[in-house]
Amino acid sequence: MEQKIFGQYPVNEVLVHDQSLGKYINLTTAINLHTGGRYSSYSAGKRNMNTLERLLNKLMRSEKWTGKKYSAYRMMREAFERISQKTKENPVQVLINAIENAAPREEVTRLKYGGIAVPKAVDVSPSRRLDIALRNIAIGATNASYKSKKPIADCLADEIILGSRNEGGSFAVSKKEEMERISASAR
Repeated sequence: MEQKIFGQYPVNEVLVHDQSLGKYINLTTAINLHTGGRYSSYSAGKRNMNTLERLLNKLMRSEKWTGKKYSAYRMMREAFERISQKTKENPVQVLINAIENAAPREEVTRLKYGGIAVPKAVDVSPSRRLDIALRNIAIGATNASYKSKKPIADCLADEIILGSRNEGGSFAVSKKEEMERISASAR
């Protein structure tokens, strides 16, 4: 049986090119993208949750969208329609490519030696890479729509398309490049 997101975008043919993220990107479908915290009691429960639902939850973090899951769901469906119109590709594959391009491989942590704090570059775990990528895609879309006449569905579609092309105009990709540049200087 072919699984489809929003009843129209098949996920069986979606490929994850980044092997480390492959275990953590979950595209299993259900009737709707709402688990209601079903996996929150598990230590690695986020791994069992659909990645699109995790993006929906990240979109609901801002003031205007807090707790409005159906509005975020509708907005994400509109964004996927715009992505499929603009790119003529499966929007789920475009989103996965954007996540792979926006996921940082290194970040900086602070180590304290005596009274001195020293920055140190460390590798990022795949679970955290996925979290950071989803968060930055959502923040980029909400920031682009803030004080703008452009609807947030268009902003989300543009953010995902730019992220999948690995262009610097994407907020998520620029944040990833900034994190990796800072961590390269802290080696």
